[in-house]
This record gives sequence, structure tokens and C-alpha cells, in this order.
Amino acid sequence: MSEPGPGTSGEARRPAPIIVNQGGQKLGERLAAHPSKPQVVAHPKGAPPWEIPPEADVLVTHQHLWARQAAPPPGWPFGLRFIQILTTGVELLPRWVLDGPIVACGRGIPAAPIAEFVLLSILAHEKNFEAIRIRAAQDWKPQWNEKPLGTLGGKVLGLAGYGALGRAIAARAEPFGMRILALRRGGGAVDPPAEPAPDFPSLVAEADHLVLVLPLTAETRHILDAAALARAKPSLHVVNVARGALVDDTALLAALDEGRIAAASLDVTEPEPLPEGHPFYAHPKVRLTPHISWSDATSAERLMGKVLANLDHYVRGEPIEDIVDPVRGY
Repeated sequence: MSEPGPGTSGEARRPAPIIVNQGGQKLGERLAAHPSKPQVVAHPKGAPPWEIPPEADVLVTHQHLWARQAAPPPGWPFGLRFIQILTTGVELLPRWVLDGPIVACGRGIPAAPIAEFVLLSILAHEKNFEAIRIRAAQDWKPQWNEKPLGTLGGKVLGLAGYGALGRAIAARAEPFGMRILALRRGGGAVDPPAEPAPDFPSLVAEADHLVLVLPLTAETRHILDAAALARAKPSLHVVNVARGALVDDTALLAALDEGRIAAASLDVTEPEPLPEGHPFYAHPKVRLTPHISWSDATSAERLMGKVLANLDHYVRGEPIEDIVDPVRGY
């Protein structure tokens, strides 16, 4: 999503923007080297994120800095005209931030590594990869041939969410011969190779592997609950690489313990980290990873590239990319 940047209607705009950088020293150095010759202001450590010079017109910030701030400060948004968020999600931002200047996010940056991680999780589940590892000669047992390993061919991949990440997962799953069903929260078209699912309960009912890639909003919180899981196949494998709060943990644990679904691969939880002794840590049907699916060697550089590209758009008065819709909240 994009919309015209400031200056497209003939209004005055600064030839050299004043940028408040809350993204660290390396990003600050890259911003300072931008051809527009901006003035980059480093944010004091520990200061509230909204305490910025009133003459600043651009703010680069992390959403977690804004968590649980109930009301805007007097004079907000000061002189701000553009806010760049350094994450894909913006669920921690107070609503009043989204109702101010244009807010853009890092949408799509982690799509490729997360999509690979999802395929890894699905393949590891189907091939029972951890259980079949052998460490000694006596581990070569005839019973390994009694239960064949699974396959992705013909299995149903259910994608709850079909934005950049959902499409990246679908593109990588298609060569394995999976049938791909997708549900898009915004109601937009679902492009091939996916087929549209009519609603979330239907998606859960048909899926062999259900992948949650939805943004977290009031409508999607605990969307995978007891009612949804009651429709699942006993073979269902749940994969969550989006936000932990999409899942009702109590309902998921009950479905796993009662054998109503097969397994869960959780890269995100609510909260993070889970408290010591939480059942997910030792559960034989849960593969738990520490919110790492987004990681690869080039993710930071891709994010910097997006920030700098949007700064290009801003100073030229061009449409800014990946704007957050304040109504939908993502």
C-alpha cells in the first residue's frame, strides 16, 4: 500500500529533512549519508520515544518503544510528517500514533527466510526428522520400515494470511505438490497457486498444515481457539510464525493432549519468553523455537534498504511504500 508523500500537491517541503533516529548508530550513519543531506538527531537512550525536537519532520523508530502509552503528549505530532517503523508488525503502537502522520512499516522484509523456515517445519514434521536420527549401530532397527515417512504431495497447506509472507510460503510449497488454501484477512483476491478458503473455520477443517501468518489485531487475537480446533483433522500440524497471541494456548494444549491434532511448531508465543515450566517447553508434540524464523544474514541490510528507499520517496514527494492502514491496524 502506498500514498503520495508530502509535497505532491505543491505544498512546501524541506529540501533537507530533519530525522529523529531511534534505530541505532549504524542506521543513523546510513541515514546521514543520504543524498538529501538530512540532519539526523540521535535519540537519547532511555528517553520516551515521543520526546523529539518539534522541528523534526521524519521519525524512524521501533514499535516496542511505544508499548502501553495511553495518550499522546501535548502538541503531538509536532512537525512530524512521516514515521518509519522498523518492524513488519505495528500492534504495539498506540492508536494515536497511527492516526497522525503517514506511518510505514517493514512489510515483506522477512518473507523469504520465514517462508523457508515454514517449509523446514513442515518437512521435519512429515519426515519425522528428529525421531529417525540414529547415533549407533543398534539404532538400525527393522521397525523403521513399518511406518513410512510422510510426504507433502497431496497434503493441504492452509495459509491464514496471504500477504507478502503467505505468497512467499505458497511459492515454495507449490513445487512439493501441495494443495494450497489461503484466507486473506483484508478480503482481497487470493492469487495462484493458492485457492481461496471461505472462512477461518473452513480453512482449519481442511488443512493438514495450518500456517498462521496473520497480523495481530483485536479481530485476530486467539483466532485459533477451541471452536476452531474442534473442526481440525487429527493429522493437523499447526505452524505459527506470526504472533503468539493468535493462538489460545489452553485450547491448543488440550487439542494436543487429547490427540485431536498431531503437532504444533511455534516460533512465537504469548508472552515471549514463556515462563519457566510452561508445558510447551517439554511437550512431545510441540517444536518450540525462539522467534528466530525471520533471521538471515541479509535481513538488516534489506531493512535499511527499505528505510532509505522510503526516505528517497519522501524527499521527492513520491508515494511512500508499505503504509499502515490505521483502520485495519496493519
